[in-house]
Amino acid sequence: MSEFVPGADDPQRAHPGPGCPSGADHDREVPDVDLLTPLKIRGERLRNRIAMSPMCQYCAENGMANDWHLVHLGSRAVGGAALVMVEATAVTAAGRISPLDMGLWTDDHAEPLARIARFIASQGAVPAIQLAHAGRKASCEVPWRGGAPLRPEEGGWSPVAGPSPVPFDEGSPTPEPLDPQGIHEITDAFAAAALRAVSAGFRVLEIHAAHGYLLHEFLSPLSNERTDQYGGSLENRLRLTLEVAERLRKRMPDSMPLFVRISATDWVDGGWDVEQSVVLCRQLKNRGVDLIDVSSGALTPKARIPVARGYQVPLARKIREEAQIATGAVGLITEAPHANEIITGGDADLVLLGREMLREPYWALKAQHELGEEPVWPTQYGYAVKRRTK
Repeated sequence: MSEFVPGADDPQRAHPGPGCPSGADHDREVPDVDLLTPLKIRGERLRNRIAMSPMCQYCAENGMANDWHLVHLGSRAVGGAALVMVEATAVTAAGRISPLDMGLWTDDHAEPLARIARFIASQGAVPAIQLAHAGRKASCEVPWRGGAPLRPEEGGWSPVAGPSPVPFDEGSPTPEPLDPQGIHEITDAFAAAALRAVSAGFRVLEIHAAHGYLLHEFLSPLSNERTDQYGGSLENRLRLTLEVAERLRKRMPDSMPLFVRISATDWVDGGWDVEQSVVLCRQLKNRGVDLIDVSSGALTPKARIPVARGYQVPLARKIREEAQIATGAVGLITEAPHANEIITGGDADLVLLGREMLREPYWALKAQHELGEEPVWPTQYGYAVKRRTK
């Protein structure tokens, strides 16, 4: 793996695109890349800097991917995204957020996912998958039915796991603290799911250590009250996430990128914050992680989050600069010029779109047009698209 240097990118398209501010017009020195510049990470070359964020669809049965997932994810690959990431995929059955979550805890789960990976790759995008464990936020109803905790007689399960007996909210179950054997089993489950993902044809893996789920719960002092080697000091609270990253890196091909999604801050005094995130990301880089997918929040419902256009982008920039690791920016990024500015301004190396890409599967193709380039439509659509412009 080459050393990360902000702004050092693929020379095949190293110039500002149309509508992109030059260094002379910008308030800081900027790299000679833009949103449409390819990005090389280890052995993968992304065709642009646009990725589809992992977003739960809550329609898997017993963790199995189905036709909805194929069409949902495949259409974003057709739509020009460079990387398409499968939703949070549970490494154990008890690690699902809801009974309808995606899973990869058995070999049987791999083949329907392999079909999706094959199609995404056939459209020129890189297939990626996020591996996750929901921790104390497991066993819940789907969001459109309220998202409340489910009892076993309602289709849920008990107990839910966590670092400490600290519930997410007043009406949430008290998690059962993982003992050393339970922690070892979790890391084994992540490693086993990673091997299945590689065999299924995914070319990027992401560890979910954000949004109040298990690994984030170990990181934050608000949810981790342990006094053993996995709690207390920052070094101890980092331990589980670092162990999972180490296990995956050893089981992945050296050419395959490894991402980690983090919540860079809990947005609560005394909780996890961006300074601790920088320390974590330096350690993750040393263990072979290639990019940090920078989100925030969701550990506690009491957080006061300053939600606004691009509100998490400064977090991605700080981690990129201070941890010297590539970052992805997420959160209320909806317009192509804004996404372009994030890249040209040196805030991040990749822009991951979530809800906006749900609203517009062809966002990446439209961004090409808006930024002054000829959209690369699929062959099957190209004739019709070109005829309409004549």
